[in-house]
Amino acid sequence: MSRSRAPLAIGAAVAGGVGYYLYSAGGSPRAAEKQFESDAHHVAAKIKGELPHRSTNVEHEGRKAGQEIGAKVDHAVETVNRDLAKAKSETEAYAKAAKADTLKKIDEFDRKVEEGASKSKSYLSSWFGSK
Repeated sequence: MSRSRAPLAIGAAVAGGVGYYLYSAGGSPRAAEKQFESDAHHVAAKIKGELPHRSTNVEHEGRKAGQEIGAKVDHAVETVNRDLAKAKSETEAYAKAAKADTLKKIDEFDRKVEEGASKSKSYLSSWFGSK
C-alpha cells in the first residue's frame, strides 16, 4: 500500500521554517516569533503594494460596466413606462367609447319600452272607456 507523502513533506517544511527562525533569532522563541511576524508583514505589504494598481483598474472597469448596465436598465424602464402609459390611455378611450355605446343602447331600449307601454295603455284604455 502506498501512502501519501504530502503530510511528511509539509511537516518537514514547517520544521525547517521553525528551525530557521529559531536559529536566526539565536534560539529565543519570542525573537523568532517577532521576526516571523515582521517577515509576514513585509510580504503582505509587498503584495498589497502591487494590487492597488490592478484593483484601481478593475474598479474603474467595474464602475464603467455598472454605468452602462444602469443606462440600459433605465432605458428599458423608460420604454416600459411609455408603453404602459400608451396602453392605459388606449384602454381608457376604449372604456369611454364602450360606456357611451352601452348608455345609448339602454336609452334606445327604454324608449322602445315606453312607446310599447304607452301603446298598451291606450289600447287597454280604449277597452274600458278611459281616456
